Amino acid sequence: MGYRTIGKQLGEKATTFGAIIRKWKKFKIPVNLPRSGAPCKISPRGASMIMRKVRDQPRTTRQDLVNDLKRAGTTVSKKTIGNTLRRHGLKSCSARKIPLLKPAHVQARLKFANDHLDDPEEEWEKVMWSDETKIELFGLNSTRRVWRKKKDEYNPKNTIPTVKHGGGNIILWGCFSAKGTG
Repeated sequence: MGYRTIGKQLGEKATTFGAIIRKWKKFKIPVNLPRSGAPCKISPRGASMIMRKVRDQPRTTRQDLVNDLKRAGTTVSKKTIGNTLRRHGLKSCSARKIPLLKPAHVQARLKFANDHLDDPEEEWEKVMWSDETKIELFGLNSTRRVWRKKKDEYNPKNTIPTVKHGGGNIILWGCFSAKGTG
């Protein structure tokens, strides 16, 4: 039978069967053979060690991981570490900055939300919302990087708490309400 006939009977494309038959004629086996290339420098045990360390301490650097593997007897580059982490679904991202909230602050916010859950729209027209931001005049706000998955960006391990005190900065304030901005 031809490739088209076989394809129609099994509901597959003719090119699929052509590729399978050509592979059989050349290698005498229909499954994919191992790819060429260098073997992995990091063993599965080493990869799980890396993943465990990054899961416990997302702010760890690639150099720290290289040093850990070197102590375990495996010499690899920082690039290899990064490739391994990406293969396991992690990527290097800047840590999110969030306000440093104490448990009392969290409870107060939750109480406010529950108290005003059923307020009518007219009540909210009387409310003015405000916010402030601090801009550093001296020094750099260095970006810290963490290894994380996309859904874990606000996990406390992957954030940098911010506070509203210090020197060499200015604070800008703004507000808005139902009537407009201020």
